[in-house]
Amino acid sequence: MIWLYTIISVLIVSLISFVGVLGLALRKNLLQNILHLLVSLSAGALMGGVFFHLIPEASEKIGFSVNLAVYILSGILLFFMLEKLICWRHCHIVTSEEHPHPFAFMNLIGDALHNFIDGMIIAGTYLVSIPLGISTTLAVIFHEIPQEIGDFGVLVHGGFGRLKALMLNFASALTAVLGALVILALNIEVETIGQVLVPLTAGGFLYIATSDLIPELRKDIKPLNSLLQLIFIIIGLGIMYLLTLRG
Repeated sequence: MIWLYTIISVLIVSLISFVGVLGLALRKNLLQNILHLLVSLSAGALMGGVFFHLIPEASEKIGFSVNLAVYILSGILLFFMLEKLICWRHCHIVTSEEHPHPFAFMNLIGDALHNFIDGMIIAGTYLVSIPLGISTTLAVIFHEIPQEIGDFGVLVHGGFGRLKALMLNFASALTAVLGALVILALNIEVETIGQVLVPLTAGGFLYIATSDLIPELRKDIKPLNSLLQLIFIIIGLGIMYLLTLRG
């Protein structure tokens, strides 16, 4: 029964990635005009996820300690090296559907790792109790909606076609299923998950938001667009903060 509840839950969470289908319904020029807003929303959601969710959750496991700082910094350095590997291939070519920019791949990697951990957490809480697993699943769903909308915008802005961006986003979301299967197969308690993987993901998200997404936003210096970007970053942060009040 626990396996059934867990698999259904992580599949539902994975399907949330299709919220980006709303972008397919928009005219291409209209989508292009709002991409910087979606990137801004994603940057805010990522930073809000780091400071309002991931770091507090990790601190409950290992405290506000040097180890926590080491894991977060390790996440930043890990994603720095991953981006270097991606950029070494072809970083000088103009963005197109044939050549997406490295930050789009970085966003996919970060999102895949985050979803993998979400799947682990959902499975771990189901091993404690079914009601706790259901409440955790609902919390993850509400957490994912704004981030998945922003992720879709990031992938399109990075050069992927809209349909390809939607399918890649779904593929990265499916790592939640893999994470859940790992926990169920090994029967690992949820308390052990946050000690390393959560702060590592926090460092990765922090790197993506501040090193990849915000520099992209800085390229547009029009006053109105800059104001709208700030507003959508704050909206992303605000949504993540409001999710901390669910209890």
